[in-house]
Amino acid sequence: MGFAGESVAIEKSITGEDLINLLSDKGEPWQTVLSDSRLLVAINQEMASLEDGISEGDEVAFFPPVTGG
Repeated sequence: MGFAGESVAIEKSITGEDLINLLSDKGEPWQTVLSDSRLLVAINQEMASLEDGISEGDEVAFFPPVTGG
């Protein structure tokens, strides 16, 4: 995506899905990257679901689907 990370200020606990919506509202490249329904999410380096809560100070990583041979 051309950068190592992005900080997002949140005032209350949100879900992974809320974060996706917040980042997608910023436009490209977020809209394209986060639009895949097979996207995986990790919160504080542990795999999580999009319904799990995210609090201030948490590290969130998104993993797009990969192909293998």
